[in-house]
Amino acid sequence: MRILLIDDDPAYRKLIRQHISTAFERAIVVEHVPRVEGRLPAEFNAAGYDAVLLDHAPAGEPGLEWLDDGRGRPLFPPVIYLLARADEDAATAAREHGALAALVKSRIDHRELAARLREAELLQRRALATFRASPAAVKAYRFGDTMIKGLRCIRALAASAISAVYLAESEDEARLVVLKLVRQVPDLTDKLGTFDRFLQEYDIIRQMQHPNVVRIYELGIADDHAFIQMEYFRAGDLRSRMRRGITPAEAIDVLRQMAAALAAIHGAGVLHRDLKPGNVMMRADGTLALIDFGLAKQLSVEAEITATGEIFGTPYYMSPEQGHGREVDARSDIYSLGVILYEMLTGRKPYLAATPMAVIYKHSHSPIPLLPPEFAVWQGLLERMIAKDAADRFQSATELCAAIDAELRRQAPTAAVAASPPGAAVKPP
Repeated sequence: MRILLIDDDPAYRKLIRQHISTAFERAIVVEHVPRVEGRLPAEFNAAGYDAVLLDHAPAGEPGLEWLDDGRGRPLFPPVIYLLARADEDAATAAREHGALAALVKSRIDHRELAARLREAELLQRRALATFRASPAAVKAYRFGDTMIKGLRCIRALAASAISAVYLAESEDEARLVVLKLVRQVPDLTDKLGTFDRFLQEYDIIRQMQHPNVVRIYELGIADDHAFIQMEYFRAGDLRSRMRRGITPAEAIDVLRQMAAALAAIHGAGVLHRDLKPGNVMMRADGTLALIDFGLAKQLSVEAEITATGEIFGTPYYMSPEQGHGREVDARSDIYSLGVILYEMLTGRKPYLAATPMAVIYKHSHSPIPLLPPEFAVWQGLLERMIAKDAADRFQSATELCAAIDAELRRQAPTAAVAASPPGAAVKPP
């Protein structure tokens, strides 16, 4: 049994958990805290849950509005409404709005709660079984030409010659996920190794047990398709965050998290090779994660993959050696991180030109730009990140992390970064 508990009170959530674990030893309770997380995502039907326990005033809002919102979503599970006090009128209103039952929070009867949860579970599983046998399910579970049962397609997010990316809801895991789907499994004559690259991408990320690396949930393989289920980031990417304005303190925090992620992936023998704001995703709790290792490869993999001279990455963020097709290592990712740091602090990219090749030329030949005076304390760090010669950069992401921490300790007495003045957010021109 899987239950979604929507309530702001941590003590009450703990109490409900105790009731549920006593009645159902293997039950999974997922908490949603309205004051922190807001409403459930509009795309989320919660179909993978067997029941929802809903407080009467989530985030101080009328619980009936939340109830109406949920019951209006297809396959939304039965709702047990939690009243503030014994009030027959309120209980009747909850049932009229679609609640399976209305229980008084201060008088939870253990047996009644267990009985209502069992009833909800039975109703929800019947509803899912009926839906999955219906013609509508064929469309709901289809991603392009591929049908994946238990994954409901919400919308396409991106597409390329190699893969397509969708937002989906996993009914088995009761969460939104990003689904990356290979368009076709290449045959033995495939010279580009498209399918091998796709599987390699999964193997690389799967090894990353780090809070700043995207979480991979599942790999699916069949005769004619393969797919990866991965973490969905409701808060968007760093590019969007920068457009809204980012303070110097926030920029350095982002830098530190990205450097920690690089230290982890480099330690596992992996290069990212395509670091840019669009590949840095934000979570609601302020943490971030690196995504899209489609251009990453293990350091030990031989160079045949790129023997054709193919250029990987994005010119604005490419190291000089990467832009000119030379051998790259971890220091190339550090260079890209330095470009992102400059952009976060100034609101503009360090090198601009009319063509991609002209941008690549500037990375190799134009002087390292100066940060505005108010950010001059970070100039030395920046110069060691985006030095033209890789030998002059930080030699590892671990070394970069140590340098960031040392600079933050040095500045701590004056709180030069931690206490940003009002209006310090940098917005791109």
